[in-house]
Amino acid sequence: MKGIVLAGGSATRLRPLTSTLSKHILPVYDKPMIYYPLSVLMLAGVRDVLIVHRAHHAGLFRELLGDGSHLGIHIEYAEQDEPNGIAEALIIGADFIGDDQVALVLGDNIFHGPRFTKVLGDSARELDGCALFGYWVSDPRSYAVGETGPDGRLVSLEEKPDRPRSNLAVTGLYMYDSDVVGIAKNMVPSARGELEITDVNRAYLEQGRARLTELGRGFAWLDMGTQESLLHAGQYVQLLEQRQGERIACIEEVALNCGFISPAQCRRLGEQLSGSAYGSYVCHIADRHGPATAA
Repeated sequence: MKGIVLAGGSATRLRPLTSTLSKHILPVYDKPMIYYPLSVLMLAGVRDVLIVHRAHHAGLFRELLGDGSHLGIHIEYAEQDEPNGIAEALIIGADFIGDDQVALVLGDNIFHGPRFTKVLGDSARELDGCALFGYWVSDPRSYAVGETGPDGRLVSLEEKPDRPRSNLAVTGLYMYDSDVVGIAKNMVPSARGELEITDVNRAYLEQGRARLTELGRGFAWLDMGTQESLLHAGQYVQLLEQRQGERIACIEEVALNCGFISPAQCRRLGEQLSGSAYGSYVCHIADRHGPATAA
């Protein structure tokens, strides 16, 4: 499975923070925002990642993440000239996807909760068309809302409905088979000129090949599109990390746990961040996994 992080957009609601800087580089407590969606793909076992970004932000991402080899993954980059909808990332990444399955995650989303790695793995293994992930919200009228049958298959999907049929908001994480590129290319742009991801998902729904997995109680799904939500996300991460002593979306730790890198490689990454609490944590994680003498 390939992975795409959509890190484009103009982030107008976060200005002036984003007047010259990509919002996906902004700190969310102790790490850049893009670490959070990247870690989701890695937890799903994805090792080939495409980051879709605005042209003038290319240098920022390349300096931060490079080609991904230090994490045991491969990262490529592609430009999005204008924010023309989430589904456009699938067209931009058509050659990258090829005949593979793909997971698409929004670059300003945080996913954190129990058994998430298993949920991702099961969804990838059982993928037959489209896999969506739903989150219970008290007022779903601002979201795409999914309704499922007893077998978990999607039976209805509405974008910002006045009378929602359920309380399950469709989150910013999507898994598709290779048919998705052709589906996205045949989509008709909305009145705003955007390629809507809900239209892509609805095409799979009409084929009877869309499932929605509810992320249950105890799970957190956060986006960071405004100053308030960015602050709340940072406070959430701070609280959990300080109380539990473990870090959320530490990509070096994720790479180690997934077997992408060795303890020795992980420790070297921590040493490169020496002087910071984050770097000390990475070194500690490496040492906890065994002798750091392997190649």
